[in-house]
Amino acid sequence: MDAFYASVEQRDHTEWRNKPLVVGHDNERSVVSAASYEARRYGIHSAMSIAKAKILCPELIIATPRMEVYKRISQAVHSIFHDYTDLIEPLSLDEAFLDVTHNKKQIELAVDIAKEIKIRIKQELNLVASAGISYNKFLAKVASDYRKPNGLCTIHPLQALQFIDTLPIKAFWGVGKVTAKKMEGLGIHNGKELRAKSLSFLLQHFGKTGVLYYNFARGIDHRPVESNRIRKSIGCEHTLEKDISTKASMIIELYHVAVELEERMKRHNISGHTLTLKIKFHDFSIATRSISCTTVISNLQIILRLGKELLKEIDYTHHPVRLIGLSVSHLSDNMQLQLDL
Repeated sequence: MDAFYASVEQRDHTEWRNKPLVVGHDNERSVVSAASYEARRYGIHSAMSIAKAKILCPELIIATPRMEVYKRISQAVHSIFHDYTDLIEPLSLDEAFLDVTHNKKQIELAVDIAKEIKIRIKQELNLVASAGISYNKFLAKVASDYRKPNGLCTIHPLQALQFIDTLPIKAFWGVGKVTAKKMEGLGIHNGKELRAKSLSFLLQHFGKTGVLYYNFARGIDHRPVESNRIRKSIGCEHTLEKDISTKASMIIELYHVAVELEERMKRHNISGHTLTLKIKFHDFSIATRSISCTTVISNLQIILRLGKELLKEIDYTHHPVRLIGLSVSHLSDNMQLQLDL
Protein backbone atom coordinates (compact mmCIF):
# COMPACT_ATOMS: atom_id res chain seq x y z
CA MET A 1 0.00 0.00 0.00
CA ASP A 2 1.24 3.50 -0.80
CA ALA A 3 1.77 5.77 2.25
CA PHE A 4 -0.84 3.58 3.92
CA TYR A 5 -1.71 5.38 7.18
CA ALA A 6 -1.48 8.81 5.55
CA SER A 7 -3.55 7.71 2.55
CA VAL A 8 -6.30 6.38 4.83
CA GLU A 9 -6.46 9.73 6.63
CA GLN A 10 -6.64 11.64 3.34
CA ARG A 11 -9.30 9.27 2.09
CA ASP A 12 -11.46 9.78 5.18
CA HIS A 13 -10.88 13.55 5.42
CA THR A 14 -11.51 15.19 2.06
CA GLU A 15 -10.18 18.52 3.34
CA TRP A 16 -6.72 16.92 3.80
CA ARG A 17 -6.38 15.57 0.27
CA ASN A 18 -3.45 16.81 -1.83
CA LYS A 19 -1.97 18.48 1.25
CA PRO A 20 1.20 17.65 3.24
CA LEU A 21 0.13 15.31 6.04
CA VAL A 22 1.80 13.01 8.54
CA VAL A 23 0.41 10.49 10.97
CA GLY A 24 1.71 10.90 14.52
CA HIS A 25 1.14 12.66 17.82
CA ASP A 26 1.58 16.42 17.87
CA ASN A 27 4.14 16.73 20.64
CA GLU A 28 7.89 17.23 20.93
CA ARG A 29 8.63 13.58 21.69
CA SER A 30 6.74 11.96 18.82
CA VAL A 31 7.97 10.76 15.46
CA VAL A 32 6.33 10.47 12.07
CA SER A 33 4.59 7.11 11.55
CA ALA A 34 3.74 7.81 7.92
CA ALA A 35 4.03 10.75 5.53
CA SER A 36 1.88 11.57 2.53
CA TYR A 37 3.62 12.05 -0.80
CA GLU A 38 2.87 15.77 -0.55
CA ALA A 39 4.77 15.86 2.77
CA ARG A 40 7.66 13.86 1.33
CA ARG A 41 8.36 16.65 -1.13
CA TYR A 42 9.51 18.70 1.88
CA GLY A 43 11.99 16.00 2.89
CA ILE A 44 9.71 14.55 5.57
CA HIS A 45 9.85 10.80 6.11
CA SER A 46 8.79 8.16 8.62
CA ALA A 47 10.77 8.01 11.90
CA MET A 48 11.58 11.74 11.62
CA SER A 49 10.68 13.75 14.71
CA ILE A 50 7.39 15.62 14.47
CA ALA A 51 9.22 18.74 15.62
CA LYS A 52 11.61 18.62 12.65
CA ALA A 53 8.78 17.83 10.24
CA LYS A 54 6.93 20.97 11.38
CA ILE A 55 10.04 23.05 10.75
CA LEU A 56 10.38 21.64 7.23
CA CYS A 57 6.70 22.29 6.52
CA PRO A 58 4.99 24.86 8.81
CA GLU A 59 1.56 24.14 7.27
CA LEU A 60 1.91 20.40 7.93
CA ILE A 61 -1.26 18.52 8.92
CA ILE A 62 -0.74 16.08 11.79
CA ALA A 63 -3.30 13.26 12.01
CA THR A 64 -3.57 11.23 15.20
CA PRO A 65 -3.02 7.51 14.49
CA ARG A 66 -6.13 5.29 14.30
CA MET A 67 -4.60 1.83 14.50
CA GLU A 68 -7.91 -0.01 14.73
CA VAL A 69 -9.00 1.57 11.45
CA TYR A 70 -5.70 0.65 9.75
CA LYS A 71 -5.97 -2.93 11.03
CA ARG A 72 -9.53 -3.25 9.72
CA ILE A 73 -8.53 -1.99 6.28
CA SER A 74 -5.50 -4.30 6.27
CA GLN A 75 -7.84 -7.24 6.90
CA ALA A 76 -9.98 -6.14 3.96
CA VAL A 77 -6.91 -5.99 1.71
CA HIS A 78 -5.87 -9.48 2.81
CA SER A 79 -9.39 -10.72 2.11
CA ILE A 80 -8.87 -9.62 -1.50
CA PHE A 81 -5.51 -11.41 -1.57
CA HIS A 82 -7.16 -14.64 -0.41
CA ASP A 83 -9.43 -14.60 -3.44
CA TYR A 84 -6.30 -15.38 -5.47
CA THR A 85 -4.02 -17.41 -3.17
CA ASP A 86 -3.61 -18.57 0.42
CA LEU A 87 0.18 -18.43 0.17
CA ILE A 88 0.46 -14.98 1.76
CA GLU A 89 3.35 -13.80 3.94
CA PRO A 90 2.57 -10.50 5.69
CA LEU A 91 5.50 -8.13 6.22
CA SER A 92 3.40 -5.47 7.98
CA LEU A 93 -0.16 -4.13 7.98
CA ASP A 94 0.37 -2.66 4.52
CA GLU A 95 2.70 -5.09 2.76
CA ALA A 96 2.79 -8.80 1.94
CA PHE A 97 4.31 -11.38 -0.39
CA LEU A 98 1.94 -13.50 -2.47
CA ASP A 99 2.92 -16.73 -4.23
CA VAL A 100 0.56 -16.91 -7.23
CA THR A 101 2.35 -19.68 -9.13
CA HIS A 102 -0.79 -21.80 -8.67
CA ASN A 103 -3.60 -19.31 -8.07
CA LYS A 104 -7.29 -19.91 -7.37
CA LYS A 105 -8.49 -18.15 -10.52
CA GLN A 106 -5.99 -19.95 -12.76
CA ILE A 107 -4.80 -16.66 -14.23
CA GLU A 108 -1.73 -17.39 -16.35
CA LEU A 109 0.26 -14.18 -15.85
CA ALA A 110 1.18 -12.81 -12.42
CA VAL A 111 1.07 -9.26 -13.78
CA ASP A 112 -2.62 -9.73 -14.64
CA ILE A 113 -3.30 -10.82 -11.07
CA ALA A 114 -1.47 -7.76 -9.77
CA LYS A 115 -3.48 -5.46 -12.05
CA GLU A 116 -6.74 -7.05 -10.91
CA ILE A 117 -5.82 -6.73 -7.21
CA LYS A 118 -4.82 -3.08 -7.66
CA ILE A 119 -8.15 -2.31 -9.37
CA ARG A 120 -10.14 -4.04 -6.62
CA ILE A 121 -8.28 -2.21 -3.82
CA LYS A 122 -9.09 1.07 -5.57
CA GLN A 123 -12.73 0.21 -6.23
CA GLU A 124 -13.54 -1.46 -2.90
CA LEU A 125 -11.37 0.56 -0.50
CA ASN A 126 -10.62 3.75 -2.44
CA LEU A 127 -6.89 3.32 -1.80
CA VAL A 128 -3.87 2.96 -4.07
CA ALA A 129 -1.42 0.06 -3.99
CA SER A 130 1.84 -0.67 -5.79
CA ALA A 131 2.86 -4.14 -6.92
CA GLY A 132 6.12 -5.82 -7.84
CA ILE A 133 6.26 -9.07 -9.79
CA SER A 134 9.24 -11.37 -10.17
CA TYR A 135 10.50 -14.90 -9.65
CA ASN A 136 11.73 -14.42 -6.05
CA LYS A 137 11.03 -12.34 -2.94
CA PHE A 138 14.06 -10.06 -3.21
CA LEU A 139 13.24 -8.90 -6.74
CA ALA A 140 9.50 -8.67 -6.07
CA LYS A 141 10.20 -6.43 -3.08
CA VAL A 142 12.54 -4.18 -5.08
CA ALA A 143 10.02 -4.04 -7.93
CA SER A 144 7.17 -3.01 -5.61
CA ASP A 145 9.17 0.03 -4.46
CA TYR A 146 10.47 0.92 -7.92
CA ARG A 147 7.60 2.96 -9.37
CA LYS A 148 5.67 4.19 -6.35
CA PRO A 149 3.10 5.59 -5.98
CA ASN A 150 0.54 3.51 -7.87
CA GLY A 151 3.35 1.48 -9.38
CA LEU A 152 3.39 -1.79 -11.29
CA CYS A 153 6.78 -3.28 -12.12
CA THR A 154 7.74 -6.71 -13.47
CA ILE A 155 11.31 -8.00 -13.41
CA HIS A 156 11.64 -10.87 -15.89
CA PRO A 157 14.29 -13.56 -15.20
CA LEU A 158 16.12 -12.68 -18.41
CA GLN A 159 16.25 -9.00 -17.41
CA ALA A 160 17.10 -9.46 -13.73
CA LEU A 161 20.87 -8.99 -13.87
CA GLN A 162 20.56 -5.95 -16.12
CA PHE A 163 18.07 -4.45 -13.66
CA ILE A 164 20.26 -5.25 -10.65
CA ASP A 165 23.34 -3.72 -12.31
CA THR A 166 21.86 -0.20 -12.19
CA LEU A 167 20.07 -0.60 -8.84
CA PRO A 168 21.54 1.80 -6.22
CA ILE A 169 22.97 -0.11 -3.29
CA LYS A 170 20.66 1.72 -0.86
CA ALA A 171 17.69 0.27 -2.78
CA PHE A 172 18.73 -3.31 -2.00
CA TRP A 173 16.41 -5.04 0.44
CA GLY A 174 18.23 -5.41 3.76
CA VAL A 175 20.68 -2.56 3.14
CA GLY A 176 19.98 0.29 5.57
CA LYS A 177 21.65 3.69 5.83
CA VAL A 178 24.61 2.45 7.90
CA THR A 179 25.30 -0.55 5.65
CA ALA A 180 24.88 1.55 2.50
CA LYS A 181 27.44 4.04 3.79
CA LYS A 182 29.84 1.21 4.59
CA MET A 183 29.39 -0.33 1.15
CA GLU A 184 29.97 2.99 -0.58
CA GLY A 185 33.18 3.33 1.43
CA LEU A 186 34.22 -0.02 -0.04
CA GLY A 187 33.50 1.18 -3.56
CA ILE A 188 30.10 -0.51 -3.87
CA HIS A 189 27.48 1.90 -5.20
CA ASN A 190 25.21 -0.35 -7.26
CA GLY A 191 24.36 -3.97 -7.99
CA LYS A 192 27.04 -4.37 -10.64
CA GLU A 193 29.78 -3.30 -8.24
CA LEU A 194 28.34 -5.56 -5.53
CA ARG A 195 28.41 -8.56 -7.87
CA ALA A 196 32.06 -7.85 -8.63
CA LYS A 197 32.97 -8.55 -5.00
CA SER A 198 33.87 -12.09 -3.99
CA LEU A 199 31.98 -14.04 -1.37
CA SER A 200 35.04 -14.06 0.90
CA PHE A 201 35.25 -10.25 0.64
CA LEU A 202 31.58 -9.83 1.61
CA LEU A 203 31.88 -12.32 4.47
CA GLN A 204 34.93 -10.47 5.76
CA HIS A 205 33.14 -7.11 5.85
CA PHE A 206 29.51 -8.08 6.55
CA GLY A 207 29.64 -11.45 8.30
CA LYS A 208 26.89 -13.97 7.57
CA THR A 209 24.79 -11.32 5.83
CA GLY A 210 27.48 -11.22 3.16
CA VAL A 211 26.03 -14.45 1.72
CA LEU A 212 22.68 -12.72 1.30
CA TYR A 213 24.25 -9.75 -0.50
CA TYR A 214 26.29 -12.11 -2.70
CA ASN A 215 23.14 -13.95 -3.78
CA PHE A 216 20.99 -10.84 -4.19
CA ALA A 217 23.57 -9.33 -6.55
CA ARG A 218 23.08 -12.42 -8.73
CA GLY A 219 19.29 -12.38 -8.54
CA ILE A 220 19.27 -15.41 -6.24
CA ASP A 221 16.79 -15.75 -3.36
CA HIS A 222 15.54 -19.24 -2.49
CA ARG A 223 13.34 -18.22 0.44
CA PRO A 224 9.75 -19.42 -0.03
CA VAL A 225 6.65 -17.39 0.74
CA GLU A 226 5.74 -18.56 4.25
CA SER A 227 2.07 -18.22 5.11
CA ASN A 228 2.70 -19.38 8.69
CA ARG A 229 5.69 -17.60 10.18
CA ILE A 230 7.14 -18.57 13.55
CA ARG A 231 7.41 -15.67 15.92
CA LYS A 232 11.08 -15.02 16.64
CA SER A 233 10.91 -12.32 19.31
CA ILE A 234 8.67 -10.20 21.49
CA GLY A 235 9.44 -6.73 22.79
CA CYS A 236 8.30 -3.23 23.67
CA GLU A 237 9.79 0.23 23.81
CA HIS A 238 8.98 3.57 25.42
CA THR A 239 9.64 7.02 23.98
CA LEU A 240 10.30 9.19 27.04
CA GLU A 241 8.56 12.48 27.76
CA LYS A 242 11.97 14.14 28.04
CA ASP A 243 15.58 13.11 27.49
CA ILE A 244 17.27 11.55 30.50
CA SER A 245 20.91 10.91 31.36
CA THR A 246 21.10 9.97 35.05
CA LYS A 247 21.44 6.43 36.37
CA ALA A 248 18.41 6.74 38.65
CA SER A 249 16.16 7.89 35.82
CA MET A 250 17.42 5.15 33.51
CA ILE A 251 16.76 2.43 36.09
CA ILE A 252 13.24 3.71 36.69
CA GLU A 253 12.43 3.77 32.97
CA LEU A 254 14.07 0.38 32.46
CA TYR A 255 11.80 -1.00 35.18
CA HIS A 256 8.66 0.31 33.46
CA VAL A 257 9.68 -1.26 30.13
CA ALA A 258 10.56 -4.54 31.86
CA VAL A 259 7.14 -4.66 33.51
CA GLU A 260 5.40 -4.21 30.16
CA LEU A 261 7.61 -6.85 28.54
CA GLU A 262 6.80 -9.36 31.27
CA GLU A 263 3.07 -8.69 30.82
CA ARG A 264 3.31 -9.25 27.06
CA MET A 265 5.28 -12.46 27.52
CA LYS A 266 2.70 -13.82 29.96
CA ARG A 267 -0.19 -12.80 27.72
CA HIS A 268 1.32 -14.67 24.76
CA ASN A 269 2.83 -17.47 26.86
CA ILE A 270 6.31 -16.68 25.53
CA SER A 271 9.76 -17.15 27.03
CA GLY A 272 13.22 -17.07 25.49
CA HIS A 273 16.97 -17.16 26.01
CA THR A 274 18.24 -13.78 24.72
CA LEU A 275 17.46 -10.31 26.06
CA THR A 276 18.20 -7.25 23.90
CA LEU A 277 18.33 -3.68 25.18
CA LYS A 278 17.72 -0.87 22.68
CA ILE A 279 18.64 2.73 23.44
CA LYS A 280 17.84 5.66 21.16
CA PHE A 281 19.76 8.84 22.00
CA HIS A 282 18.69 12.46 21.65
CA ASP A 283 20.30 12.65 18.20
CA PHE A 284 18.32 9.55 17.07
CA SER A 285 21.42 7.33 16.97
CA ILE A 286 20.78 3.85 18.34
CA ALA A 287 22.75 1.45 20.51
CA THR A 288 21.79 -2.17 21.19
CA ARG A 289 23.24 -4.74 23.56
CA SER A 290 22.25 -8.40 23.96
CA ILE A 291 22.89 -11.19 26.43
CA SER A 292 22.02 -14.89 26.12
CA CYS A 293 21.38 -17.41 28.89
CA THR A 294 21.03 -21.17 29.11
CA THR A 295 18.16 -20.63 31.55
CA VAL A 296 14.84 -19.27 30.32
CA ILE A 297 14.06 -15.54 30.53
CA SER A 298 10.51 -15.61 31.78
CA ASN A 299 9.85 -13.11 34.58
CA LEU A 300 10.41 -9.54 35.71
CA GLN A 301 13.23 -10.40 38.11
CA ILE A 302 15.36 -11.98 35.38
CA ILE A 303 14.51 -9.31 32.79
CA LEU A 304 15.43 -6.49 35.15
CA ARG A 305 18.66 -8.13 36.33
CA LEU A 306 19.88 -8.75 32.79
CA GLY A 307 18.65 -5.34 31.63
CA LYS A 308 20.74 -3.61 34.29
CA GLU A 309 23.80 -5.58 33.21
CA LEU A 310 23.30 -4.50 29.60
CA LEU A 311 22.73 -0.89 30.65
CA LYS A 312 26.21 -0.82 32.22
CA GLU A 313 27.68 -1.30 28.73
CA ILE A 314 26.13 1.90 27.36
CA ASP A 315 27.43 5.42 27.95
CA TYR A 316 24.38 7.61 28.39
CA THR A 317 25.73 10.20 30.83
CA HIS A 318 27.00 12.36 27.95
CA HIS A 319 24.35 11.22 25.46
CA PRO A 320 20.80 11.89 26.71
CA VAL A 321 18.33 9.10 26.01
CA ARG A 322 14.91 9.54 24.35
CA LEU A 323 13.80 5.88 24.02
CA ILE A 324 14.35 2.60 25.85
CA GLY A 325 13.32 -0.80 24.52
CA LEU A 326 13.61 -4.44 25.60
CA SER A 327 12.96 -7.61 23.64
CA VAL A 328 13.31 -11.35 24.16
CA SER A 329 14.37 -13.64 21.32
CA HIS A 330 15.67 -17.18 20.75
CA LEU A 331 12.33 -18.43 22.00
CA SER A 332 12.24 -21.71 23.84
CA ASP A 333 11.43 -24.88 21.89
CA ASN A 334 8.21 -25.40 23.82
CA MET A 335 7.08 -21.91 22.92
CA GLN A 336 7.79 -22.36 19.22
CA LEU A 337 5.77 -25.58 19.20
CA GLN A 338 2.82 -23.79 20.77
CA LEU A 339 3.06 -20.98 18.23
CA ASP A 340 3.10 -23.49 15.38
CA LEU A 341 -0.23 -24.77 16.59
